[in-house]
Amino acid sequence: MAALVKSQQVRCKVLKMQRKHTVSRWQRIGIAFVLYGFAVLLGLGSAWWVLKKAPWMVQSVQVGAWKTNLLAGSPDADIYTRATIALNALLALGRDETMYFVAVQDDDGRPLRSHCSYRVEGAPPKAKWWSITAYADDMFLFDAPNKQYSLNGTTARLDANGRFAFTTGVQKQAGTHWLPTPGNRGLVLTLRLYNPEPDLQAAPASLNPPTIHVFGGCA
Repeated sequence: MAALVKSQQVRCKVLKMQRKHTVSRWQRIGIAFVLYGFAVLLGLGSAWWVLKKAPWMVQSVQVGAWKTNLLAGSPDADIYTRATIALNALLALGRDETMYFVAVQDDDGRPLRSHCSYRVEGAPPKAKWWSITAYADDMFLFDAPNKQYSLNGTTARLDANGRFAFTTGVQKQAGTHWLPTPGNRGLVLTLRLYNPEPDLQAAPASLNPPTIHVFGGCA
């Protein structure tokens, strides 16, 4: 009888140890999954931060309010440049075909906002054809009621001094080419130069940049 009791006690101890081992194993698996998920999120987050918030890692030139990536459309573009272009939804052709300049601030260094009114003016760039397009900060076009999303070398009307001008904002400005930018969010202006002249290809900083000035306050 004593032997039977002792055998049952031993069996109970074995079962408890097995249960404890099983729980411990699942705990380790759970901790491993949590750590793995954290590592993945940390990796994705750091990659996004580098592409969006680390401008010193991008070879660029700024002219006035406009900035261009020197490696965009180049066979020398590294993985960060290619990822940045993909992330920002720009289709980068070769430098001899197209150059891109982007503005996210005005000439005074203030961030562009869609609910503010801006006047953009300048001389036509040295290229066979050009365009300036207004995008929301997610790089999608605004819902423009007049279906006007850009100004280009065909639609631009030059004044007596050979300069073009247009306005952006919520309210239409009389006597100007108006690009509606409804809402209250970030604004991105993209200048595309198609078949730019060789001297501009070689020295992007030689661009005569269009000026961007706020007027009339913000809606």
